[in-house]
Amino acid sequence: MTLKEIKDLSDKRAILNGLVLAGGKSVRMGRDKASINWHGKEQQYYIADMLQEFCNEVFISCRKGQVEMLDDGYKSLPDTRSGLGPYGAILSAFEKNIESAWLVLACDLPLLNTSTLSYLVKNRNHNTIATTFQSPYDALPEPLITIWEPHSYPALLSFLSQGISCPRKALINSDVTILQVPDSQTLMNVNTPGEAQEAERIINQLKMQHAG
Repeated sequence: MTLKEIKDLSDKRAILNGLVLAGGKSVRMGRDKASINWHGKEQQYYIADMLQEFCNEVFISCRKGQVEMLDDGYKSLPDTRSGLGPYGAILSAFEKNIESAWLVLACDLPLLNTSTLSYLVKNRNHNTIATTFQSPYDALPEPLITIWEPHSYPALLSFLSQGISCPRKALINSDVTILQVPDSQTLMNVNTPGEAQEAERIINQLKMQHAG
């Protein structure tokens, strides 16, 4: 498929698929972040279920050895580009379906909610290669809660040929749509036990507020 054909697909507002990034090794956390139970089920399944409301199909990105460990009720998408982390997972998704746009979410966003995802999807700009949020923590584009359009695939390959395999760097150096997140707390990223404790405190606080 040529670059023009890919761009034409995107101009027609490509169907949106979902990808949950769950293939990391969680070294800093000391346990698998994807399997942490924040909301009554493993986080990878919680995020996948959330994506179902907005996407045609939803897949859990994982390492090849993780496929048999996933619940049969969820579709897996093994990473075909080992050693590239999230960048490789995004490329693997396009290699599965180049005609789809991909809403890519990290599994370590325990405060993410449907309101934030709805805002992202409603403000999607399919004429740029991606639609994302500005990080409330460093003001840079947030690469792991992003809609990647089909015509981002050749751009990502081009960056890779230059030795760039960082999704954030790809966003910074491309024509993208960057939104302000309605609730900055929902983009809290949890990588360490200390951050996990803080996230659990906030979740319990929110549950008490809703119960009241």
